Amino acid sequence: MRSDRATMRAGVGMAATLPLIAGALALGIPAAHAADGPARDVLKGTKPLWATAKADKGATPDGARVTARVYLAGRDAAGLAAYAKAVSDPASPLYGKYLSARQTQARFGATKAQVAAVKSWLTSAGLTVTEVTPRYVAVSGDVAAAEKAFGTQLHDFTKGGKTYRAPAATATAPASLKGAVLTVTGLDNAPHKARHADQLPPPDAVFKNSGPFSSYYGSQLATTLPDAYGRKIPYAVKGYTGKQLRAAYGAGTYTGRGVRIAITDAYASPTIAYDAARYAVKNGDAAWKTGQLHQVLPKNYTKTEECGAAGWYGEETLDVEAAHAVAPNAEVTYVGAASCYDDDLLDSLGKIVDNHLADIVSNSWGDIEANQTPDLAAAYDQVFQLGAVQGIGFYFSSGDNGDEVAGTGTKQVDTPANSAWVTAVGGTSLAVGKGDTYLWETGWGTEKSSLSADGKSWENFPGTFTSGAGGGTSRTVPQPYYQKGIVPKSLATANNAAGNRVVPDIAAIADPNTGFLVGQTQTFPDGTERYDEYRIGGTSLAAPVIAAVQALAQEARGGAPLGFANPAIYAKYGEKGVYHDVTDNPTGSGLAVARVDFANGLDATDGLLYSARTLGHDSSLSAVKGYDDVTGVGSPANGYVQSFRRH
Repeated sequence: MRSDRATMRAGVGMAATLPLIAGALALGIPAAHAADGPARDVLKGTKPLWATAKADKGATPDGARVTARVYLAGRDAAGLAAYAKAVSDPASPLYGKYLSARQTQARFGATKAQVAAVKSWLTSAGLTVTEVTPRYVAVSGDVAAAEKAFGTQLHDFTKGGKTYRAPAATATAPASLKGAVLTVTGLDNAPHKARHADQLPPPDAVFKNSGPFSSYYGSQLATTLPDAYGRKIPYAVKGYTGKQLRAAYGAGTYTGRGVRIAITDAYASPTIAYDAARYAVKNGDAAWKTGQLHQVLPKNYTKTEECGAAGWYGEETLDVEAAHAVAPNAEVTYVGAASCYDDDLLDSLGKIVDNHLADIVSNSWGDIEANQTPDLAAAYDQVFQLGAVQGIGFYFSSGDNGDEVAGTGTKQVDTPANSAWVTAVGGTSLAVGKGDTYLWETGWGTEKSSLSADGKSWENFPGTFTSGAGGGTSRTVPQPYYQKGIVPKSLATANNAAGNRVVPDIAAIADPNTGFLVGQTQTFPDGTERYDEYRIGGTSLAAPVIAAVQALAQEARGGAPLGFANPAIYAKYGEKGVYHDVTDNPTGSGLAVARVDFANGLDATDGLLYSARTLGHDSSLSAVKGYDDVTGVGSPANGYVQSFRRH
């Protein structure tokens, strides 16, 4: 999985990319039987698309080891989806009639008999059961046993210049299990390179921003630098604080009191409690109360080098500090995954659902839709639906690379933000003026041009695309009912005449050039670890900001959970004062800011880098009047939080 956090290093906003897969398709229980007879049910999506005849290098040795997870469909998968929809829809008589975690398991979870039958099937094939949870049975064994259990041969295939194991045909399960199996993951081992680590690495190398800065948008003009769009442009803000963001998004007197927010990321910052406490005091946020910040962490961590564990510390720090800045009295629970791989991230989400750790869950990670697989998609959506029936809503960042063409060559959305069961959060460039006044927002999309050698112009202005909010039309997820009639037909039918899911649903500040000030312990060149502050952005910022705004709305609603919020978010579309209708050029004259960065990311020893960064230039995506694929229905306006009191 990839962290959707846009940094400011080397003068370029960018998101760290990790080579992992994700899933977010609609839940579907396979009903068809395998071609070799009626005795087995097909587990759709378990043969990856890259496992082609051309790439086939022959059978995997029988003695090779396999670890897999068999996800349980539960006793009423169709009923789960139907109930999740009903309790989330303001037009339904069941709206808000949520179940407890215990009731959810009793009504929709796998029965003891189903679990026993699945275990018996797996062990009879020669596999060893290593773990049983409410959602899956984990097993290990050799290839021969796995082939016997899942009714397919495992072969080695070439992929991207390397060789990986995968099923030569779609896996199956005995029909006698009567649909107890949702899917199986782990039969293919791309790109698993498991490394065990008992300790996490130290914090990343220090990064600092150079001034001059604006304290609010436009407070300091770059009078000594060239014009852009025919006038002097302001320096980028130092980084907005909670007070400015609360004013921009209509927090009023609400603080999130009595509401629980969960945050998932990989790994865990060893200094988060210290950093968050110091940041709040320094920047005017309410001090953290004893017991207000919790952490739920795994016993061990894996793949720390492959996943860049230290890089995730900044992600957690941003998410925790941003959520507290906007909803200072909400409880925050950080649930860290053992790695940045899907199974571990699913475990984090599962812990929240199984124990109802929070009503609102912020997730600042994802991958491109092309990397999703139907097996994991079903597992993700099952967790989201189990959360929905309990009144738990999941918020996912939409990505930091616009339409993804620059990085992948293909126009596509990110996942799990593409799931019909989550709220996808897009990004904006935010202008907060003097006196914490909301001025305007554009869709987040940045083009960069550097200062010419003679200092008299910006080279090739507006420059080249560097980063922007993810969005667009899914190629795999059908259009959900709540988007119909609101999302323009041209977007919905871009990849399918019947209509598909369009991302995002809602948006908030993401542009690192109008970003958030964050405080984190970092490693300095002399080897010491010290607290420092820097500006940051990305839809990793937008997700916790929207999660915090939802906490304010839940408080306004008397504490009643909002649950899966998309039906309500779209139902409010068009109501006066609820959303800022974000467009790319709100002033009509073009917008840009001046950036000055340390060449080495620390100080001026190696020189300064000057650049102009445009606002509202997001690859092929555009923020226009009405719903769009950069900002969704828009960003929360002054009436947004209050609007939930009416339902």
